[in-house]
Amino acid sequence: MTSTLAPVSAVSLALGLLVLGLLLAGGWRLASRRVALPCPAWLGWLVERDNPLTRTTRAEAIIGHLGLQPGMRVLDVGCGPGRLTIALGRAVGSQGEVTAMDLQAAMLRQAQDKARAAGLVNIHFLRAGAGEGKLDRDRFDRALLVTVLGEIPDQDVALQEVFAALKPGGMLSVTETVFDPHFQRSRAVALIATAVGFREQGCFGNRLAYTLHLEKPAGACGHPGSTTRSTSGVRETIQDQAKPGLDLLCPISWRSLIQDITGVTPENRLV
Repeated sequence: MTSTLAPVSAVSLALGLLVLGLLLAGGWRLASRRVALPCPAWLGWLVERDNPLTRTTRAEAIIGHLGLQPGMRVLDVGCGPGRLTIALGRAVGSQGEVTAMDLQAAMLRQAQDKARAAGLVNIHFLRAGAGEGKLDRDRFDRALLVTVLGEIPDQDVALQEVFAALKPGGMLSVTETVFDPHFQRSRAVALIATAVGFREQGCFGNRLAYTLHLEKPAGACGHPGSTTRSTSGVRETIQDQAKPGLDLLCPISWRSLIQDITGVTPENRLV
């Protein structure tokens, strides 16, 4: 009897933990729509690691798509413990500059320690949240939001500030993964970003894990409000993304998902 009940109890415990995890993630996601709820600094050890289940969101892949050149200025919004910050600092060289921005002082300290250990002096640290008006205009060649956008309650204002901080022709890279409780669908991100003034440039990955590139048009300058339509009503428009016929930017297929996880196509997997 005991041996029969043991597997059942183990399954029940696993299901219970799964349900609890889903409820906590859902609650966190709903609460983050009202107030900023970034990943706690004590979980920095977790967020600084690349997800082994998807290649699209790994630091090397994200940075590899940016087209970085020595001397560029890069903004890392919500840098956390510096998972991408250090590699960005190396990529732009001594003549370049990285601004690592985060709400939490503890996260910035972790990133600063890594920069110091790497001997990098071209990384500047800013304790602030996107949308607080702390960024200079027309300064950066690239900006990154890596699994951060969903933690920001007022995404419109945050993206407006990033838009203004980019140089004309500069690019914003937004990375999202379904494993993050704040996951944002690509269509939702694109709708808000284009309302601010960004232009869709490209997308890598699939619906469950993607990087979306958004360009600030070469002719744009100053505050986005002077060059784009109002973002009023965009939130309501996003609800339409669930309607049939509205394709997402990054279509999913079993082929692309397997390739993202394993690095090989299904046809090559058994070879």
